Amino acid sequence: MNIKHIFFDLDHTLWDFETNSDFAFKTIFKKHKVPVDLDKFLNYYRNINQEYWKLYREEKITKSALRIGRLKDTFTKINITVSDKLIDDLSVDYIEVLPNYNELFEGAIEILNYLKPKYKLHVITNGFNEVQYKKLKNSGLSPYFEQIITSEDAGVKKPNPVIFNYALKKAAATSKESIMIGDNYEADVMGAINNGIDAIYFNVKKEPVSNTIKNINSLLEIKKYL
Repeated sequence: MNIKHIFFDLDHTLWDFETNSDFAFKTIFKKHKVPVDLDKFLNYYRNINQEYWKLYREEKITKSALRIGRLKDTFTKINITVSDKLIDDLSVDYIEVLPNYNELFEGAIEILNYLKPKYKLHVITNGFNEVQYKKLKNSGLSPYFEQIITSEDAGVKKPNPVIFNYALKKAAATSKESIMIGDNYEADVMGAINNGIDAIYFNVKKEPVSNTIKNINSLLEIKKYL
């Protein structure tokens, strides 16, 4: 492998989205005195949020619809009536509070320290600009990366080939000398591979995957390939 550029996904790959999201909800529910069992809410929210993000990646809903819909649907699921005003306030506060919590996946800093002297590191994320840059800064990840490519800047979301081409251009890289590392099989892995970029699947849930796909269960396993 003649790899010179490594493109990382951010959420669920380096930045522990679920843990930090849970902390954020605990904070905003306390602020707004929302009478909800947090564990019950999160149990439903996680799957609903994933469904909304899939629709968002597929350009089937807007950013606003994602931010509002995932909350409204979760409250409906647990039979709690919440005003549209409170839903809107919670959606705004959630985005504001989320980057204040910055748990990283085990081995994140160690693997970045290992890779940084050997490769040019970049991020490709479907997350919102106003949140992702804060996450990177507050978590101490920013210094490791040369280019931060967001779907909002690219105008499309992974797995659309346009965002990968946009990323290659920004990084002054070619597909043959690049590799993508991410947790989402469709968006990160197949999105990269279908664009001629090699990929490593951060398979935290240890799902069945073709033996033709580079597959890791922990970040430090990246050393097997790079």
